[in-house]
Amino acid sequence: MLIKYLKRIKKTQITGIYRYVQTQISPPLPNNSEDIVPCFKQAEYFMNKVALRDAAGTYSYANIYLSARELAEEITQKMMGRTNERILFMCPNNVNYVISLWAIWMSGQIAVPLSPLHPQNLLLYYINDALPQMLITSSKFQDLTHKVAKNTNTPLLVLDDNMQVNCAQKIVQKELDFEAGMPDHFYTKNDALILYTSGTTGNPKGVVLSHRNLCSQINMLLNAWKWSSSDVILHTLPLNHVHGIVNALLCPLTVGAKTVMLPKFDANSVWTYLLGIQSQPDDRKINVYMAVPTIYCKLIEEYEKVFSHNDKMKDHIKNVLKSKVRLMVSGSAPLPESIFAKWSEITGHDLLERYGMTEIGMCLSNPYETKREPGYVGKPLPGVSVKIAQKDISNNYSTLLRSSNIDGRVAVDIDKSVRDTENPTGHLLVKSDGIFKEYFNRMEATKKSFTDDNYFITGDICQYDTIKRSFKILGRESVDIIKSGGYKLSALQIETQLLNNKDIKECAVVGIPDEKWGQKVAAIVVLNKDKTMTLESLKSWSLNKLPKYSTPSVLRIVESIPKIQWEKLIRKNW
Repeated sequence: MLIKYLKRIKKTQITGIYRYVQTQISPPLPNNSEDIVPCFKQAEYFMNKVALRDAAGTYSYANIYLSARELAEEITQKMMGRTNERILFMCPNNVNYVISLWAIWMSGQIAVPLSPLHPQNLLLYYINDALPQMLITSSKFQDLTHKVAKNTNTPLLVLDDNMQVNCAQKIVQKELDFEAGMPDHFYTKNDALILYTSGTTGNPKGVVLSHRNLCSQINMLLNAWKWSSSDVILHTLPLNHVHGIVNALLCPLTVGAKTVMLPKFDANSVWTYLLGIQSQPDDRKINVYMAVPTIYCKLIEEYEKVFSHNDKMKDHIKNVLKSKVRLMVSGSAPLPESIFAKWSEITGHDLLERYGMTEIGMCLSNPYETKREPGYVGKPLPGVSVKIAQKDISNNYSTLLRSSNIDGRVAVDIDKSVRDTENPTGHLLVKSDGIFKEYFNRMEATKKSFTDDNYFITGDICQYDTIKRSFKILGRESVDIIKSGGYKLSALQIETQLLNNKDIKECAVVGIPDEKWGQKVAAIVVLNKDKTMTLESLKSWSLNKLPKYSTPSVLRIVESIPKIQWEKLIRKNW
C-alpha cells in the first residue's frame, strides 16, 4: 500500500509523506496545479478501517468502495457510457447515501442530492430545473419518488433493500483493485455536485460545484480543524446541504475517520452517543460534533429535563465531554450568545462558530486552538480572501477592508478612508478556489453574483471588529438590515440579545414601514410555557441591553415562527 502511495507522490504535497507515515492521516489533497483525487479514491489507504456506522451496521472503507463500484457499473450501463449527466438521488441518512454518492462519481456523473423532507411540488421543481437523466432512491422513498419520476418522465432506479446488509458482509480480498472511477484528470476538469439554495430571496438556484471546488473546501477544513484518521464524528445533519455533506461527511471520509450516522436528530439519542452509552465494545468515543443552533438549543432543553437535578451526573457529563470531545462546531444560522454560554457551562466547550454558504463552502472560522468570541465568525480560512466593501447606486463596490489567509498567516489591510473607523462595516465579498463554478443554466444570475475582480457577492452585511480582530455577520442586505431613524440596525444582533430573555423561547426581528422613522423595529416572539410579556416589560428589560434606537417599538406574540430548514427565518412573511 505504501508503495502505491509513493508512486502517486507527484500528485501530492511533499510534506504528505511525513504526515501520512507518522500520523496515518490521509494523503493530502492535490494543490490547484495538479490532478484532483476524489475522496472515494482515498479509500485504499484505509481499506480495513471502519468508515461508517449507521442504525443497521458497521461498514469498512473497502466494503463501501466495493458496493459503490457495483452500483457505478449499473449506472454506467444505463447511461450507455455517457458522462457528466446529472443524477438526482434521495437516500436515508445511512450507508446507502455514501454508496450512491460514490457510485455517481465513479460513473463520471454529477450528483444532485434531494431531501425526503422536501414536499412533492419542490421535488418537481428541482427535477424540472436540473433536467436529470436518472433518479436514484431507496425503497423507503419509492412511493414519493415514483410519482415525481413519472410526472417528469425521469428513469427511476430503486436500490436493493439488501444493499446495506450486503455492504457490511462483503468479503474483501487482500489485493483489492482500487481502480474504479474515471482517471484523475477527469475529476480535475469536471463537476461533482449541484446543491440547491434555500430560496429565501427567489426560486432556489442550482449551485454547481466542481470536484476541484470540493477538494479545496475539504482541504481548508482538514487544515483548520485538525482532522485526522483517529477522529469519530457523530452525524445528525441533513445530507443535501454543504454543512452535512462537506463539513461533516466528506471531511471524515477523506481523512480516514469514522462517521457515526443517526437516521435523524433526536436529543436523547445524541446525548447517549456523546456520553458513550450507545457504544459497542470496540467503539472509540465520539470526539467531533457539528450542529446548528436549533440542535444545541434542543440538547440544552433535554439536559435541563433529564440531568440538571443531579449534580454528580452534571459533573460526569462535563468531565466526559471536556476530556473526550475535541471539537464542537455550530453553523448554518447565527449562534445566540445565551446558547454559547450555556453550552460552555454544561460541557466545557466553547462552540466553534463559522460562516459559509452553499456557493462558497466555508470561508470564515473561529480559531481551533485559541479563544473563541461568541457572536463572531472569526477570520478567513486557509486560501480564502474576503473584502468588506461599500456599494454605490450603480452597484459598484469600493473596498473598505481586505483580509487574506495565505499559508496560515492572516493579513488585514484597511483602506485609509476608514482607518479611523472603529468597526468597518459593509458588504461581504469572498474569493477562494472553493467558490462554486456557476448557477446551473443561469448565466446572467452567475455574472451578477461576481465583481469585476471575481469576488463573490455574498449578499451579507459584515463588520470587522478592529479590537477583537474578528468578523461578525450582521445579516442579509435585503431582509436582515433595518433602516430606522438614520441607523442601520442588524436584526440578527437584536434577536441575539432578545434570546437572552428567559421568558423568550424564539424570536424574529423585522422592520415595519413607518412614515416618521423609515422603519420601526418589531419583535415577533414565542414565549416559554406560562410566561407573559408586554411591550412595556420588554422595553424595560432592554434598557441596559440594547441601544434605545434598537429596542423594539412593536411586539407581537405568536405560537410559532415560520422557518425553512435549519433555523433560517422567512422574514418576508411578516
